[in-house]
Amino acid sequence: MSLQNWLNNGWLTEHRTSSQEITALLAVADRDLSDCRTSGLSPDWQLNIAYTAALQTATAALAASNYRAEREAHHYRVIQSLAYTIRADAGLVTLFDQFRKKRNISGYDHAGMISNQEAKEMVDLANRLRQEVEEWLHKNHPDLMEE
Repeated sequence: MSLQNWLNNGWLTEHRTSSQEITALLAVADRDLSDCRTSGLSPDWQLNIAYTAALQTATAALAASNYRAEREAHHYRVIQSLAYTIRADAGLVTLFDQFRKKRNISGYDHAGMISNQEAKEMVDLANRLRQEVEEWLHKNHPDLMEE
């Protein structure tokens, strides 16, 4: 499987990005990485904010690869695309997807189910991904990185 296969399956559309778009996506991620550390946040909300930061970061990598995920299964596709864009290890992708599922349950069905440890793990994952994507962008798409 490849991103081209995903395009052929209708899971992605072709997308031409810009340094401004990449900068904006990473700025949202940075804002959320800062906000998720606000004292007094519940673990549910902390995980949710860190998840959004990681999702924006993964979206930047997908955009830099000239694709955008379709609406159906959007978050799932963006997360899974990390295996093809930045060649993220399977453990990171699997953990990120587990947090996607947990976030959906806590956000829509059952409040208070996220532990402090899980929130911390999501924040750590988001920080790691943000660093890996920035390094990948500098190496593979320096034209998209504003100085």
